[in-house]
Amino acid sequence: MTILDLKDIKSTLKRHQRLMGLDLGSKTIGVALSDTMLTVASPVETIHKGKFTKDANHLIDLIKEHDVGGLILGMPYNMDGTEGPRCQSTRDFAINFTNLLEFPIGIWDERLSTSAVERMLVKDVDMTRSRRAEVIDKLAATYILQGALDAIGYLE
Repeated sequence: MTILDLKDIKSTLKRHQRLMGLDLGSKTIGVALSDTMLTVASPVETIHKGKFTKDANHLIDLIKEHDVGGLILGMPYNMDGTEGPRCQSTRDFAINFTNLLEFPIGIWDERLSTSAVERMLVKDVDMTRSRRAEVIDKLAATYILQGALDAIGYLE
């Protein structure tokens, strides 16, 4: 399994294919999709984690349904830029996923993505704590994917 640079992941896409962003948490997987022009990320759903194969098959169904050509995984680096156990968990997910479906994967630094989204939901959107918990993961995936899409746009 090879994790590609963002500039390389774009070159693997066929015309009008989307990218899917994932925020891999310990209990959930936030899912977001780009538009076909690779400019805007939108939230899709939050998957409550179960068995890996079941979760991966659900993601594969979404990939096929939405003509996704690559994944962007949020990489949870430590604040000092080092990698901790959660980074290894993300790499393990990528390896296991590509064992089921050979697929281009890019990574994006997700430090503080959930915190940024939480602040937005508290400050800018009057949302209850229970409602925030329902949407935070898919919005964090959207934040991650949008950062990667913006970087891809700058690389052109």
